[in-house]
Amino acid sequence: MKNSSSQPFNAKLAIVLFSIISLGYLAILGRTILAPLLTSFLLAILLLPLANFLEQKCRLKRSMASIISVVLMIAVICSILFFLANQLTDLWQDWPLLKQQGETSFHELQHWISSNFGVNAQKQIEYVKEGASKVLSTSAVFVGATLLTLSTSLLFLFFLLLFTFFLLNYRRVLFSFLTSVFEEQHTEKVGEIVRQIQYIIKKYITGLFLQMFIVTSLMMLVLWILGVKYAVLLGLITGIFNIIPYIGIFSALVISVLITFATAGAAKVLLVIIAFIAVHTIDGNVLMPLVVGSKVKINALFAFIGIVVGEMVWGISGMFLCIPYLAMLKIIFDRIDSLKPWGILLGGEDKPNKKRKVYRLSKNIKLEEQE
Repeated sequence: MKNSSSQPFNAKLAIVLFSIISLGYLAILGRTILAPLLTSFLLAILLLPLANFLEQKCRLKRSMASIISVVLMIAVICSILFFLANQLTDLWQDWPLLKQQGETSFHELQHWISSNFGVNAQKQIEYVKEGASKVLSTSAVFVGATLLTLSTSLLFLFFLLLFTFFLLNYRRVLFSFLTSVFEEQHTEKVGEIVRQIQYIIKKYITGLFLQMFIVTSLMMLVLWILGVKYAVLLGLITGIFNIIPYIGIFSALVISVLITFATAGAAKVLLVIIAFIAVHTIDGNVLMPLVVGSKVKINALFAFIGIVVGEMVWGISGMFLCIPYLAMLKIIFDRIDSLKPWGILLGGEDKPNKKRKVYRLSKNIKLEEQE
């Protein structure tokens, strides 16, 4: 059998492209199962220290420790959702005021368009009615899509909780499978890769949640100082959306600008935009390097490509999953000689004269990280 290194470049390229297309097609087909499964894997890594503590220190059975870990996770998620629902209730109570402000702003916009572009109000209303009729004609499609999204989300949450429990409960079986499926000479390297993935992903997710908390607190404080109504709600939305790189902060800005415009007028909209720019600058240049650090060294080009492809394949969950799983791929690529060029392609540009921190994962395994 020929060695893969002796194959011509065209053959290697064809195999790589065929593998990528096949994996993408399988990912689309298995979206209902794979998206919650991969999300559960990240949550299981995050809950692993708690499960180990309950099992080893509290002398609980592994299944009971896994159940308690998942229940605590559900409690935290429900607390956040309950707090968010309370804030949305306050917003809903002010809906008449928002509607009145929106109508006033619409009439002002009509007057501005009429005076600057010569389009009278009657024609503008006709354009709006024409667009509204098109929207109403497809309302059934929108309602159906909304119901489908709701049912899909509930199914996603059900699978998420179930898979998280199973991954925690059978984690040693999965680790034994990974180490035994390869030849015995590669067992040590496989174990090293698994431990490094576990270490880096745990640090990344922990840092991500800490970053989300700091960004939320900063936005709440700044918006409260500016006297923006619903400062708590907008700060929470900004912190949650900030988990999605690049796109999340822009979406939060649009929502905040619309709510601020409806409640406080155009004057404070500019202040909100400046506040978002300032907080995002602090987040990108201080919080991200300090809190998340270089745990995930993926260059911006492939991070953005991963976000776009993830959204195309799995929607919002794909946008969230792309960065940590690209990091896992880079760890694997960097430690397999034939795949090192792919690791270089995914990684950031190394800067000269940088010291390296060394973390000891176990007695014989160390992890190096740039400062």
